[in-house]
Amino acid sequence: MLTEDAREAIRAAFASNFDLRGEVGAAVSLWVGDSEVLSLHGGFRDRARTTAWDERTLVPVFSATKGPAALTTLLALHERGLTPDSPIGDLWPELAQGKLARFPLASLLSHQCGLAALDQATSIRDHATVVSALNAQAPRWLPGEGHGYHPGTFGFLTDELVRRCLGFPLGQLWQTRIAQPLGLDFWIGLPPAEDHRVAEMLAPRVHPNATSDDFYRALSQPDSLSARAFTSPRSLHAVSEINQPEVRRLALAGFGGIGSARALARFYAVLASGGRANGSRFLPEKVVAWAGMLRSESFDKVLLSPTRFTTGFMSQSPSFPPGTFGHPGAGGSHALADPSRGIGFAYVMNQMERSVFPTEKALSLIRAFFPDTP
Repeated sequence: MLTEDAREAIRAAFASNFDLRGEVGAAVSLWVGDSEVLSLHGGFRDRARTTAWDERTLVPVFSATKGPAALTTLLALHERGLTPDSPIGDLWPELAQGKLARFPLASLLSHQCGLAALDQATSIRDHATVVSALNAQAPRWLPGEGHGYHPGTFGFLTDELVRRCLGFPLGQLWQTRIAQPLGLDFWIGLPPAEDHRVAEMLAPRVHPNATSDDFYRALSQPDSLSARAFTSPRSLHAVSEINQPEVRRLALAGFGGIGSARALARFYAVLASGGRANGSRFLPEKVVAWAGMLRSESFDKVLLSPTRFTTGFMSQSPSFPPGTFGHPGAGGSHALADPSRGIGFAYVMNQMERSVFPTEKALSLIRAFFPDTP
C-alpha cells in the first residue's frame, strides 16, 4: 500500500518542514488497517530546544479533538437506542429555548443549529453554566439555513449529549470504550501521570498576509459572529495556558484533547476500516457509517469560506483528499480517514501557525501520499 516512492516523499516533506517552515517538534503517522506503515518524529518538545521529541511525546491538538468527540457521541447515541436522525427533543428538549426540539441530533454535530456564539458570558471551566447558556440561547439560524462552525460550543454540546445518554462525561466514555481497548495515547482530560510526556505549545507566528482574508478581518472585530464564536464560551487567553497542568485536566471535548500522532492515526484507521480492529468488529457498523455521512455543504457563516460537514467531521478540499473525512486543529494539527484504502493519517506539532485550517506543513505531507489532493 505504501510504496517506497511515497515513503520517501513523506520523509522529504517532513524534513522540509524543519528546514524551510520553522517546525520545532512534530510527528506524523500513517496506518493501513491494523498496521502502522509510517511513523516519523523529530525536533524538540520545548521552546529552549533542550528536550528531544520522541515516540512517546504527547501534544495538545486543539480542534482535532472534535473527531474523537464526535465518534464518542455517536457511540453514546447508539448505546441509548437513538440515531443521528432522532429528534433533539428526545434527549435535550430545553436546548435553545426548545426551538431545536424537532430537528435531528445530526444537526448539532454538523454545525447547523446556530449555537456557535453565546449571548451569556460563560467559562470553559464550568460545564453546567455553559449548558444553561445553551438552553437560554436563541439560535442564530436553524437547520436547513446553512451552517457555521462551532469552535467552542461543539464540545459542550457533544459532552452534554453523552451525559444525557449514559449519565457520565464524554471523556470517560472515550477512554473506557475506545482509547483503552485500542491502546491509544490520547486523552480528553489528561491524567497527571502523563504530564511529563507533553510537549510545550508555542504561540502562532503571524505571517504578513495573515489578516488579508475575510475571516481574519472578522476575527479582529469583537462584535462579528466569527469573533464571538471563537470566544464562546470564554476560552484560554493565551496559548501558554494550554501548557498549564490544571488546564490539561479539563475534559474539553471540543479542543482539549492531548495525545500522539500514532493514536489519532490509529483511531482514524479503525474508522477507515469500517470499525474493524485486530481482525474483529470493534465499533458498530452503523456508528462508522454515520460518521462519514455528509450532512451539510455550504458557505460557512463563521469561517467565511465553503465547508463540508459529515456527522461531526469535516470533509473538504484542500485540507482533505477526495473521499476522506477527519478534523484539523488550530495551529496546524490534522487527522483523517480514507475509507477507500483503509488509511488513517495524523500530523501533530508544537509550533502553531495562525490558522484554523491545516497549513502547508500538514498539506505537504498529505500531498506526498495523496497526490490527487489540490
